Amino acid sequence: MSSHHFVKEGQEPALIIANGESCSNELLGQLLEWSPYVLVLDGAIHRVLDLGIKMDALLGDFDSHDHSLEQLQQQMPVEIIHTPDQNKTDLQKGIEFLIDKGIAAVNIVWATGRRADHNLTNITDIVRYKAYINIVMYDDYSRIIPLSGQFKKWYAAGTVISLMPVGTVEGVVTSGLKYNLHNESLTIGYRSGSSNQVVEDGFVTISHNHGDLLLMECKD
Repeated sequence: MSSHHFVKEGQEPALIIANGESCSNELLGQLLEWSPYVLVLDGAIHRVLDLGIKMDALLGDFDSHDHSLEQLQQQMPVEIIHTPDQNKTDLQKGIEFLIDKGIAAVNIVWATGRRADHNLTNITDIVRYKAYINIVMYDDYSRIIPLSGQFKKWYAAGTVISLMPVGTVEGVVTSGLKYNLHNESLTIGYRSGSSNQVVEDGFVTISHNHGDLLLMECKD
């Protein structure tokens, strides 16, 4: 299924395949096609093998799955990274592993859906790494980006844009949206910027002074 090795490493984002809800084969295929390095998290190994995805590395604590040499033989060479630290999730460990390798960007898939606690943790955790690696999290309905500095991107009219604070975010300023913010604050659980829309074809800009802010490009 994967043709990721046709891309020269360093030119395109790596891909982390986590262990949440599966996405469409179309989305997964698009991400794999342009990923020079595929890192699979422990819990997803059997699903990945069933799909015939070529991986470069397998990471986790391996406390709940039996990974025999026979199962991985068709994947060799594969780097096996044992990370027994129970104070971090496998997704956190995976992102930190890529940062240590000097990889500048990563796409993440299969990280949402299924258990609500895992879902919330995976989505909100990515803000802690925004200064070290460019992250985009995908599923069939959303593209999630932790914002750092000023953001500017062209969108088609009607695109659904949500701004979700992780904690409190201050000094949020937007342009190009139906409901623009003018130096305002967002706080998780009290006020978010959910389900806004792009007014017309053109650029949307977003900036904030303090805090961790997630941009979600959403579709139903």
